[in-house]
Amino acid sequence: MRPISEASRREDGPGLGMAQQEGTTPVWFALQLSPSTFGIFDAFFDEAGRQAHLNGPIAQALGANAPKLLAQAPSIERIDVLGAKLPG
Repeated sequence: MRPISEASRREDGPGLGMAQQEGTTPVWFALQLSPSTFGIFDAFFDEAGRQAHLNGPIAQALGANAPKLLAQAPSIERIDVLGAKLPG
């Protein structure tokens, strides 16, 4: 997770709306880890969904706006979920 500038602290930012449009991204969270450190946690049904997300509109928008939104270049950490408890 990398520090983020004040410009992207808005709860009504475009990230959530864009994530809701992605059928291959069933889980998406915007996180605040400290006063100046934010992150995104998202999950996918499969590797194809992950790749669609990482090459899709959210990644393109982040890349285009990173200099004004982020204090540093983003760090993307790929993980595999080994267990989960979900509602439903």
